[in-house]
Amino acid sequence: MVFVSTRGDADLVTSAYAINRGLANDGGLFVPTEFPQFTLEEIAAMKKMSYQERAVFVLKQFLTDYTEEELRDCVNKAYTEEKFGKNPVPLVQVGKNTGVLELWHGPTSAFKDMALQLLPHLLLNAKKKTGELHKVVILVATSGDTGKAALEGFADVPGTEIMVFYPSEGVSDIQKRQMTTQVGDNVKVFGIEGNFDDAQRGVKEIFSNKILAKSLADKGFVFSSANSINWGRLVPQIVYYFSAYVEALEAKKIKLGEAINFVVPTGNFGDILAGYYAKLMGLPVNRLLCASNSNNILTDFINTGVYDKRREFFKTVSPSMDILVSSNLERLLYHVSNEDASKVAGYMAKLNSEGIYEVDRAALAKIRSEFFGAWVDEFETKETIGRIYKEHGYVLDTHTAVAWRALEKYRYLPDDPDTYSIVLSTASPFKFADSVLSAIEEREVSADNPFDLLRELKEKTGMAIPSRMAALEDAPVLHKSVVEAKKMELTVIGNLG
Repeated sequence: MVFVSTRGDADLVTSAYAINRGLANDGGLFVPTEFPQFTLEEIAAMKKMSYQERAVFVLKQFLTDYTEEELRDCVNKAYTEEKFGKNPVPLVQVGKNTGVLELWHGPTSAFKDMALQLLPHLLLNAKKKTGELHKVVILVATSGDTGKAALEGFADVPGTEIMVFYPSEGVSDIQKRQMTTQVGDNVKVFGIEGNFDDAQRGVKEIFSNKILAKSLADKGFVFSSANSINWGRLVPQIVYYFSAYVEALEAKKIKLGEAINFVVPTGNFGDILAGYYAKLMGLPVNRLLCASNSNNILTDFINTGVYDKRREFFKTVSPSMDILVSSNLERLLYHVSNEDASKVAGYMAKLNSEGIYEVDRAALAKIRSEFFGAWVDEFETKETIGRIYKEHGYVLDTHTAVAWRALEKYRYLPDDPDTYSIVLSTASPFKFADSVLSAIEEREVSADNPFDLLRELKEKTGMAIPSRMAALEDAPVLHKSVVEAKKMELTVIGNLG
């Protein structure tokens, strides 16, 4: 299988090349030229497979320049029982016709682990296949979870360096501690004065600077990405949609062929796009519910076809969704525009120059037939956490609560109130213990030591604090630098090994 850029001004490439480079030379994102099809019988056969076997079964459809043996080796190294437990992505039934897919049982307690434990292994193989001799410099912009997951995955990986940029005042205390205590000879972490969009824009500008790329190549470096703009980050996420469906089959919540809903809290649109790709491959999906917080740009876009980033930016209790420029939406635009790369390039140019674009009626109709957009404010988020804990004894983190409440809003519609739905739970409640405790106890909580809140949440709910998170309390802070967003390029140049 070969891949093409969403903006059209790049050669067809293999999956190994796409993973190695991350971003196309024209600034576009790599997409597959076709989508393999699974029959219902093939989907049903996954019931007998482990998660690792399901991953290989899906990945080999796209990564055709990898051997099945190579993929199996990558997957088995990524999804170990030590890192993820016996079942990496358990489906927990919570209430009527609703399952919660817990994607946070990996080493950093966030769904990003599902891709970022695998990506380094895919990248090392990609380097061999493409003959890449340069040291690969992984640049990451993070709204909280991607940074730590990428650091954990790439720490001390031979032939790589990784630099992470996060909004210094835009992540939770635990998220910040996870990143700033990261060990590894090849890792560097920087806070920036700004928000995630500033960090993401800075990384994209570095990627698109061809003069800089040439200069660093002469010195033995090449850039790549661990954000979901990298195909190697996105493709592993397709796997857990299939896995969730067969888990629901095994639990006898649905029958084979029955279409279900998936509800995804999303900011950068990568996680929900993986669900769309699963549907294109034959997974019986009814609707994909796109749940936003107060930064509701995706909800507005799905409902109107207008993407307008010229709006107020809110810092919320679900910080990983505090995003106004959703990079992976570009891939969806490509598909709903009949693969018209020039049209997509025009949208992106207009977004960069004017801060707004609008898709045509045909594209909007396609989007609305597949996606439902709803947004949830701060009060609703906390109310949902408290209510679900009281009613079901289940603890939602702030992001999953946004998704749960979005599902409730969708079910107000008269045409689809009873369809079985799976809510994607993207983070452990302990990552946002202050907000979760506040919601459960219906009072403001605070502590000088954020780890006191973890212990209080444990005592309140009986949940175990993730061991790696508990160990952070005594870990020394190794990365203290905060830089201006406009100086990210100079920071990269000055910190290459």
